[in-house]
Amino acid sequence: MAKKIKMIMAKPGLDGHDRGAKLLARIFAEAGMEVVYTGLRQTPEMIVAAAEQEDADVVGLSSLSGVHNYFFPRVADLLKQKGLKDVLLVGGGIIPTEDYDGLKKAGMSAIFGPGTPTTDIVSFIENNVRKR
Repeated sequence: MAKKIKMIMAKPGLDGHDRGAKLLARIFAEAGMEVVYTGLRQTPEMIVAAAEQEDADVVGLSSLSGVHNYFFPRVADLLKQKGLKDVLLVGGGIIPTEDYDGLKKAGMSAIFGPGTPTTDIVSFIENNVRKR
């Protein structure tokens, strides 16, 4: 039996809205993934520590407050520093499309905006996660 994909879902920064992140966590769990939701107001260090502790395959970041250009690259950098280069890093939320390229250059594997079909997100994760 294949091991379940393990995902950390996190809300970096002071963003206080997590309804969408909680809904996605449930959708990912229903798709067969093991999901650990770290909660609101996470620092990049807390997120990466959770990924390391949980031996995560994927880290999913959600930002609705415009702080993605700082927090997403910081998480990517810390994952690399900790030797977790094979952890898939994805993000979503209210992120202007003009920021996507910079975020991908900084280490994000994908950015998903509002209205992205959840089946597309699940497929991307399943097709791009490290194989165990």
